[in-house]
Parts: sequence; structure tokens; C-alpha cells
Amino acid sequence: MSRTAPRLKASADEDITEILLTEEQIRERVKELGVQISADYQGRELVLVGILRGALVFVADLSRAITIPHTFDMTGASSYGPATSSSGRVQITKDVEVNLRNKHVLICEDIYDSGRTLGAIGSLLRVHHPASVEICTFLYKKVRRRAYHVDVKYCGFEIEDRFVVGYGLDYAEHYRHLPYLGVLNSRVHSPGQRKKA
Repeated sequence: MSRTAPRLKASADEDITEILLTEEQIRERVKELGVQISADYQGRELVLVGILRGALVFVADLSRAITIPHTFDMTGASSYGPATSSSGRVQITKDVEVNLRNKHVLICEDIYDSGRTLGAIGSLLRVHHPASVEICTFLYKKVRRRAYHVDVKYCGFEIEDRFVVGYGLDYAEHYRHLPYLGVLNSRVHSPGQRKKA
């Protein structure tokens, strides 16, 4: 069964039932993360590696908030394909192009949910022989059990197990552009269809 695009109203905001994080709250927290990361990686060769497509907005803002010299690249992974539920297997769709050898890598993800994607990307990047690999996630979803545990060094916000969109997070490729994080109306989606990162 393929994911079908939601029937959007005149404004995507009308499909949102609750705003969990405002644009201002997100901006302030990303700024704080930038300060912390800049201090922790002072004097090191830092490379941010975002996971497409959900982390694209987060990586762009985080990179501007980091004050030390650094580079960034994007990698891709999918556990869905055309299906609406996770297959439990992660397919790497894009490797990094920058040289990671002996550099300090910070994986940037939109949401830590099942852990499968982060686990697979971590394994992929270690093949490039970096000096270190750590994880920074915009959202840390509080769930009872994860398929794969990873250690998260930096976290933007902890949220309950709810279906959220905005600030890079999508449903059927829509809503990524929203500057805030909101709860999607249940009439738009079917429960449990969400990508689990």
C-alpha cells in the first residue's frame, strides 16, 4: 500500500491541531546547541552530517549557530520505500562525499524514534575512519521500547509519542516547510504511518 498525499487545505497550518514548539522556541534552542557544540569541538575538525530529508532544515540552522570552523554534508537512508510502515530494514540511499578520516563527525537527525536509521548511518560513517562519531537530534521521542539503542550526545527537545510535522518533519513529503513543530490532525493521516528514525 503506497503513501498517498494528504488533501491539503488552502493553508497547511489548517491541518495542525496543536503547536508543540514555536518558531522562536526552536530558534533559541538551536542557538544554545550551537554554543555548546562550538565549545565542545573547539580546536577539532568538525563535520556535521545530516540525514536527508528530515534533518535538512535543522542542519542548515545548526551550522549557522556554530561559531567554530566546520564543514557539513548530507547522507540518506530509508526504511520505507513506497510502503506506509517501516520494513525494519534500512536502505542507504546516499553516502557522504566529504573526507571524514580523522575528523570529528556529528550526525544530525530530525527525530530519534526507533533508532534503526541512526544505527545504520553510524555504522556507515565509521567505515570512513573518523576520529569520533556523535549524535545530535532535534527531537528525542519518548517511547517505551526502541528497536535499536544509540547514544545521543545533544538533544534539542524531548517530546511524547505523538505524530508531529514541521521544521523538516513530514507526512507524505508535506509540511516540512512549517517553521514550527505541530501535531497533525488525525483526519489527515492514519496512526502509526510515521517514519521511525
